[in-house]
Amino acid sequence: MRVPLSWLREFVAIDLPVEELARRLTFGGMEVAQIHRIGVEGSPLPWDPELIVVANVLEVRSHPNADRLVLADVDYGAAQPHTVVTGAPNLFPYRDQGRLPHPLKAVFAREGAQLYDGHAEGWVITKLKGRPVRGVMSDAMLCSEKELGLSEDHEGILILPDDAPVGMPLRDYLGEVILEIDLTPNFARCLSIVGIAREVAALTGAPLKLPDPQVVAEGPSIIGRAKVTVHEPDLCPRFMVGLAEGVKIGPSPFWMQRRLINAGMRPINNIVDISNYVMLEWGQPTHAFDADRVADRHLIVRLAQPGERLTTLDDRDRDLTPSPESGLSHPPLLVCDATGPLAIAGVMGGASSEVSNATTNVLLEAAIWEPVQIRRTARSLKLPSEASRRFERGVDYALPPIALRRCLELMRLYAGATIAADFIDVYSRPWQPVTIELPPSEVRRLLGIHLDAHSIAEILGRLGFTCSIQGGSTVGDFAILAAEPVVRVEVPSFRQDVTMVADLCEELARVYGYDRIPSTRLADELPPPMTVKAIELEDQVRDLMVGAGLTELITYSLIDMALVARVQPSEAVPERYLKISNPGTPEHVYMRRSLLPSLAAALALNLRERERSLVFEIGRVYLPPAEPGKDERWLPDEPRRLAIALAGPRQPESWLSTDRDWLDFYDLKGIVELLGERLGLSDQLTFAPLTDDERFHPGRSAVLMLVHKRDSRGRPVDQQPVGVLGEAHPQVRARLEVNVPRVLLAEIDLETLIAHAGQATYRAISRFPASVQDLSIVADETVSEAQIRAVIQRSAGEYLESLTLFDRYSGSQVEEGKRSLTYHLVFRASDRTLLDETLAKIRKKIIGNLERELGATIRS
Repeated sequence: MRVPLSWLREFVAIDLPVEELARRLTFGGMEVAQIHRIGVEGSPLPWDPELIVVANVLEVRSHPNADRLVLADVDYGAAQPHTVVTGAPNLFPYRDQGRLPHPLKAVFAREGAQLYDGHAEGWVITKLKGRPVRGVMSDAMLCSEKELGLSEDHEGILILPDDAPVGMPLRDYLGEVILEIDLTPNFARCLSIVGIAREVAALTGAPLKLPDPQVVAEGPSIIGRAKVTVHEPDLCPRFMVGLAEGVKIGPSPFWMQRRLINAGMRPINNIVDISNYVMLEWGQPTHAFDADRVADRHLIVRLAQPGERLTTLDDRDRDLTPSPESGLSHPPLLVCDATGPLAIAGVMGGASSEVSNATTNVLLEAAIWEPVQIRRTARSLKLPSEASRRFERGVDYALPPIALRRCLELMRLYAGATIAADFIDVYSRPWQPVTIELPPSEVRRLLGIHLDAHSIAEILGRLGFTCSIQGGSTVGDFAILAAEPVVRVEVPSFRQDVTMVADLCEELARVYGYDRIPSTRLADELPPPMTVKAIELEDQVRDLMVGAGLTELITYSLIDMALVARVQPSEAVPERYLKISNPGTPEHVYMRRSLLPSLAAALALNLRERERSLVFEIGRVYLPPAEPGKDERWLPDEPRRLAIALAGPRQPESWLSTDRDWLDFYDLKGIVELLGERLGLSDQLTFAPLTDDERFHPGRSAVLMLVHKRDSRGRPVDQQPVGVLGEAHPQVRARLEVNVPRVLLAEIDLETLIAHAGQATYRAISRFPASVQDLSIVADETVSEAQIRAVIQRSAGEYLESLTLFDRYSGSQVEEGKRSLTYHLVFRASDRTLLDETLAKIRKKIIGNLERELGATIRS
């Protein structure tokens, strides 16, 4: 919203500097985004008050040496007229006619004035210097709009109105300051000069001067000579029509054109300009119909009928039937006559009844439209307009008669119209007043400021609310102990956004000043935060994965069967999946049962751009219940899963290391082991061979098992699978179209891990030295390393600080079918140095249990 200050000052006195006014408006909720200055101090080109003034062109004579130049005698208030050499085409018709009986008002600039160069591209400031032009000295000029910075027009000089005072500095006559205000949708009341004036008056305390527009109606009554029928009263609460006859189409007055331009609108002709001017002034859009092109002068408000079309004022033929082609999802509301549509209600008029140069009679409409209907129509047709911008936010029900009187009187004054007496007013749904009771205690509670009832009433009264104070009587100088006084507030029709106590408190805060509201502390202590263990552990897992060097991805919960088939063809059976009834795209039809297909596809995309990618995702899968349909309210199971995908070299490329080995199963296994350790599940997680999963390479994959119970020797007797991990099958790599030797994938039931997670244990660092021993064990290939490790840890007891496998050997020095595993064992006590005798006993126990339970031997 662009607000010229000269226009605003007609309704409210402004004594503040413009920067302070902008600050107050911004703090009042109306952000002043920019301050534009035209001709005044601070503008890109200030007009010098001594050198650029209003003048009279007294006579225009031919140039003695040039056919395309003339000499103009100019009176600018000095003792003698000044002769100006100019080539302005709009002065040629006055050439050699002697002294003009009706002098032309123009802008006169003397030598030394700074102006824009009218012949240069863009906006180039130049200083006016005297020089001979074809033998005649030229040291002054008559200015065009471009030379003054008003527009890009340089075809002729600027002709001013006849009442422009000769000798007045142009800065005082045409200089302007314009506030560009960014309004949020709840400030619809401020989409007018009057609306902004109300706010300025409330924020500054200046008196508001709102006129009561009247019209001199000398024509016969409109009643019986025009008619209105409203078929949709819920969508059109009020529809008013006035009649102007004998209008003469022409340009609007200069002052009106300048205000429209400064407010951001283009002048067209006097009738259209008057309609736009009143809309900007009062906030009520109106529409002018050529009365002679409206059948029987009968305006009908109804919804569009199938097959109807309308050519709108932007010269586009529009289909008004709801369809994908028209963009409409519902029939638009129309203003019609008996022959068909004339306008899209509240959005844009039609060409068939447009005011043209041949128009002599005008039916002027001012209506109230239902905001949602206008918003849907304007959005569907992609047809925003200044009118729809106001209607879709809500227009004051009391404005139509004011706007009609103001428009028709301006048409009488500037279009020569005879105004018909009376209006047609179909007011089918009158405004229902809203009354709210506001106790001062509620203001204190919501805002933290202490305002008594009289102060509240005074502030709201400045904003246009009608207030009365109920209760709180006094006797003499002593108040009677009674209930707190309450401010009874009647909401005016232009404040449709105010519906409850909180809205009134917001208005009080705006006017009182947000910057004056004190900072306060809560009266009570904050309660301890409520934490959810499952969410905390999920975040802990996420942090752990990031700490291990992985990047989190978030993929779609919806999946395509073709994507599932790339990773696990046997699972690409649509009947096993939950299906969306209204999918947005063909690729997003089914709810995923696994995270791996979408994560593996994302990994493949990453590997097209880089050689190394380590990613993970924590998300939910969607599993149909065991007995769907048994209960109509059934919902799918949505357990959380953790998926991991790795591929590429173990180390990023660097001059620091030449190690370019590829990531393998043990890198992935290490990440999973770290996860178990940090969740306090180290003793409960174990790995078992995985041989029958088409997603993974046989012999390079495992099932992650959660142990619930062990026997006396520590062997699992009650366990459940909680995940799979391993190297992707070569066929899976081929379907993913990745050019790396190995892809590592894992999917873990995070829901189960979180449910069984324990507290990670920490112990103090011992100040006593450690004892390190190596142990080489020969065992059958069928005995897993996890079994050997479990026996060593159980046998070593509390003194074993760490156990590290550092060598694996199978060859000629061990029997066929067996292998040698060598471990570092680090022993340490927290309270003493361990003696050799103690360590020897521990070693003997370890060896004995290995031999007895696993058939292993010590390699000599």
